[in-house]
Amino acid sequence: MSTQRDTFNERPVYSLSEISKSIERVIAKNYTKAYYIKAEILKLNYYPHSGHCYPELVEKENGKIKTQLRAVIWATQFKEINDRFIKITGEPLKEDIGILCLATVEFSTQHGLSLHIQDIEPTYTLGELAKNKQEVIQRLKKEQIFTANKHKFLPPVPKRIAIISVETSKGYHDFMVTLNQNNWNYKFQCELFPSILQGDKAIISIVHQLEMIANRAHQFDCIVIVRGGGGDVGMSCYDDYQLASKVASSPLPVITGIGHSSNDTITDMVAYQNKITPTEVAYFLIQQFHNFSIQLEDLQSKIVKGTLEILKDQDIFFSQIGNMMQLSYEKWNSKKKKELDHNLQTIKLASNRLIDKHNHFLQQAETKIELLHPDNVMKRGYSITYWNGKALKNGSEIPDNAEIITQLHQGKIFSTVKKHEM
Repeated sequence: MSTQRDTFNERPVYSLSEISKSIERVIAKNYTKAYYIKAEILKLNYYPHSGHCYPELVEKENGKIKTQLRAVIWATQFKEINDRFIKITGEPLKEDIGILCLATVEFSTQHGLSLHIQDIEPTYTLGELAKNKQEVIQRLKKEQIFTANKHKFLPPVPKRIAIISVETSKGYHDFMVTLNQNNWNYKFQCELFPSILQGDKAIISIVHQLEMIANRAHQFDCIVIVRGGGGDVGMSCYDDYQLASKVASSPLPVITGIGHSSNDTITDMVAYQNKITPTEVAYFLIQQFHNFSIQLEDLQSKIVKGTLEILKDQDIFFSQIGNMMQLSYEKWNSKKKKELDHNLQTIKLASNRLIDKHNHFLQQAETKIELLHPDNVMKRGYSITYWNGKALKNGSEIPDNAEIITQLHQGKIFSTVKKHEM
């Protein structure tokens, strides 16, 4: 028995489930096979507890989202797809990458329209990554900073090192052990700037530490970025424009040892020097010390050798001069000896006359000084009057009843002054 359908404005009214089931039948009837679809993962939405992944796929045009559709990768397929993706691209599935997926179009009355992803082709993403990598390289070259860091000055003895790494990483440990236990006992001053070293978060973390070091650039000779372990997984961050440009424009030379053996990342390309492992970075710095040491030893050897040659030449020269002077002296000596004896006699006579003259002058001065001595003056009847311990020169200075002392040649007279009014 059929039920009467409701109408509105002479049109039938359908329930949401009826429309949903109708769409489901249409989709199931027309989309009967899997399709290869290219898109970009806007959000990965992976849930570790269930193992399911619900990516949000988009298609962009001029940087703006043109189409957006939900997708699903069930746990039974996600691990296999992701492991294969890592093996070929060196990266796990993540956001903001282009993919080529094999998917069926499905419609659920509960969840709506979605793509059921059955497989993802890693080589397509690898090509997209390579394409993006070339775009970043060309951009850096256009901005004329691609080789800028390679022209920075590395001191002959790079002693002060700013290290971007993780203190607990094996790469950092290997670097420090190699550096500090070198055979020549070269000493380095190192400061660690801790950072995440792989994955998308590494970009912001490393860039921040590069900026911190740049603010203290005068305290360092170079920057070292080292990591170890983990293979090539999570390395795409080193192809990022923001990170690569910060390394390229760093005020200090940057040396990388980020532990991968595949093609160089852009960060490696723009760095002053790039080595595969942290240990090789340490050997490079030690070698700089050693090269300088060899130059010093070579210079020292040249200076010693040159000095000995000069001394030998001078010894010969002075020996020849000495022989010539000896011969000349023997000829000159007999002639000049008489002249020298005569001159010495003349000087002796002149000196004696000068001494006699000065002795006479001193005797006259001594006689005058003796005559002017106060005792001799008072013998001739003179006296000296004192008031308050000072010799008087003017009688008006003495007050009435003042006591004065008159010094004679023999004895003293004590007096009291009495002034009379005129």
